Amino acid sequence: MGISFPFSAIVGQQDMKTAIQIVAVDPSVNGILALGDRGTGKSTAVRALADLLPPIKVVKHCKYGCDPKESGLTCEDCGKLKLTSSSVASETRPVPVVDLPLGASEDRVVGALDLEKALSQGIKAFSPGLLAKANRGFLYIDEVNLLEDHLVDLLIDVAASGENVVEREGLSIKHPARFVLVGSGNPEEGELRPQLLDRFGLCVEIKTPQEIEERILVIKRRDEFEKNPEKFKEKWQEANDALRDQILKARKRLDKIVMDDSFLILCSKLCMLLGTDGLRAELTLMRATRAYAALMGDKKVEAKHLKVIAPMALCHRLRRDPLDDTGSSVRVARALEELAI
Repeated sequence: MGISFPFSAIVGQQDMKTAIQIVAVDPSVNGILALGDRGTGKSTAVRALADLLPPIKVVKHCKYGCDPKESGLTCEDCGKLKLTSSSVASETRPVPVVDLPLGASEDRVVGALDLEKALSQGIKAFSPGLLAKANRGFLYIDEVNLLEDHLVDLLIDVAASGENVVEREGLSIKHPARFVLVGSGNPEEGELRPQLLDRFGLCVEIKTPQEIEERILVIKRRDEFEKNPEKFKEKWQEANDALRDQILKARKRLDKIVMDDSFLILCSKLCMLLGTDGLRAELTLMRATRAYAALMGDKKVEAKHLKVIAPMALCHRLRRDPLDDTGSSVRVARALEELAI
């Protein structure tokens, strides 16, 4: 695996970096969608996410990375092991950040019959796919707006249930597949289906830097990284470690963050004013503002946190208004102003 560009060395793109840190603090925010111009560092930022995540404990030798402390969603082998043994051996692994290529077949995504074992040993064994590898981690799709429809349907089903069910070639397998979906793409190349769009908790718009100084800094850092990736990463290691510590502290204080009813009423008023469908928008606002408050070291969620999070959580959930040709970010800003936030 190649060396990823250090997260702390990324220039600008503050909204994207904030969204990534929020999801690292609370994965229940349910994913990030980064839409914008080509060559603006969307993929670089997502792949740098792995460096910010502390390792997780998994059941030893489990190919799905099941949680040794969880009794609910586990694979069949771990379920049997927990029933027959009072203590389960565990090991530490990095949080998986798995790429789903656009040209991936359905077998590669969901898993299929292990042909090598079938042909050499005559055994029907399951070869896990990308969804199994992404369990308890992150599944990244570059150019997500170009993903084939049958894979979109599959991802929607698995994201909703947290389980991957494979029934083919005489196999019947069910395993946990709980992951945070992260996507990036250029909206000029095609739109996402609304069903998939709604599965992303946060959406950020990435624009090409317009300041000369910022553009030059991006070029210099990228050039320095490509000349000597190891040395460049070492140079930024201290800053990356500080970010990881900030995320770990935010995770610990997350449950202690105060969120009163007056704030939830404010979230509901905002969503009603913008006409968002369902209640997923309010749930995302609640989780993301709480995670952002924890990240900032605050003890209570306030309107200042909502002002930062609302555009990320709501812009991609707005219906198109034929009588209003303003962009979604402008409509959110207008609604925030109307509610005096």
